[in-house]
Amino acid sequence: MGTRLAAMTVVGFLGASTLHGAADLKVGDEAPDFALAASDGKTYRLSDFRGKKAVVIAWFPRAFTQGCTIECRSLAKNGEKIRQYAVAYFMASVDPVDGEKGNKAFAESEKADFPLLGDPTKETAAAYGALHPERGSAQRWTFYIGKDGRIAAIDRAVKPATSAEDMMARLDELKVARTR
Repeated sequence: MGTRLAAMTVVGFLGASTLHGAADLKVGDEAPDFALAASDGKTYRLSDFRGKKAVVIAWFPRAFTQGCTIECRSLAKNGEKIRQYAVAYFMASVDPVDGEKGNKAFAESEKADFPLLGDPTKETAAAYGALHPERGSAQRWTFYIGKDGRIAAIDRAVKPATSAEDMMARLDELKVARTR
């Protein structure tokens, strides 16, 4: 019985560290690099933006769900305002890019004027600590990455209806340059 309890304790500890993995990624840390396919047919790499512009990755749980649709609409409706900043911004999920319920179809349905990244292997979501261990989907967390490739801010309390306004306020707070 003692061995079983010890094994359960180890499993519980490992599970807890996975659940709280995002706590390990904090402001100032190097952001994990990625190469993810997007709804616009391109593949984006974080390293391509290093030294050029800030990057925002807004992780969301699932395409075509209520909260995610509201968030996508907020960002699409305010795209012209967000593009006034020197920033590349994306929504990202563990959904595939292609298919009836993929991010490309979701982006088209919501008239998203920005790329939605697909991470069906879940490797990038896990690297960011944004993968929910029980549900297997991404948590609704937004990561702000500076031109230097370091985490500048993490929003773990994203409000879908005001996500664009909140993103712009955070970009101002982080003093991200405006392009116009």
